[in-house]
Amino acid sequence: MAPEDPFARWGEWQKYGAQGMTGGEALVAEINRIVYERGISSPVSTRRGIDARLNYLDSGPGREALRQQGITDRALKSWRSGKATPSQASREKIDNAYWTRKRENMVRSGQLKKLLNNNGNGRRMEIYPVDQSAVDEKRQRPNVQQRSIQMRYIWDDLVDAWSAQDMTVIDDIWEDVISDLDSDWNAYSYVSAVGIGA
Repeated sequence: MAPEDPFARWGEWQKYGAQGMTGGEALVAEINRIVYERGISSPVSTRRGIDARLNYLDSGPGREALRQQGITDRALKSWRSGKATPSQASREKIDNAYWTRKRENMVRSGQLKKLLNNNGNGRRMEIYPVDQSAVDEKRQRPNVQQRSIQMRYIWDDLVDAWSAQDMTVIDDIWEDVISDLDSDWNAYSYVSAVGIGA
C-alpha cells in the first residue's frame, strides 16, 4: 500500500475559499524577501539606482549577466559615459542582471547560509496558516493557529535548493519543518505565509 499523501488530509483545501500556498512556495517567497532586502535600495528608475547596479555589475561575470539579458557592450559603454540613458526596457534588463548576480553572490560567498544559520542558533520561523476568512464558519478548520518555531538544521539544504530552484527538495524541507509540530502538523501543509527572523 502506498504511503499516505501528507497533503491528503487537507482534502481540497481551497474548495470553500481558503487562501494560501504550499509551505515550499512560502519558503521561496521568504528567502526572496531576505535577499531583496539586502540589495540596492535606490529604484532602478533613478540615475542613482542605475549607477549603483552598473557599478555592482562592473566585472567579468557582471558584464556577462548583462549580455545574457541582451545588453550590448556598446550600450553599456554609452550609459557609463553619460552619453545616453537606458530606456525603461533596458532598465528592467539591468535590474534583472543585478538581481541574478546578487543572488548568485550571496549563495557563492556563503553569506546567505551564514545569515540563516546564525552561528549555529538557526532562525525563528513564524508560520501563518491559510486564510480562512472567506470560508463559511461551518466549513472552517478549527484551531489552526499561527506557530513559531526555532529552526537550526535546514538552512544549508534550503539555500542550496533555493539556488537550484528545486521545488521537490524545498517541499521535502517544508515537510521536515512541519513534522516538528504537534499531531496537527498536516494543517500547515498549506499556509498564507512564513516569516523568518533574519
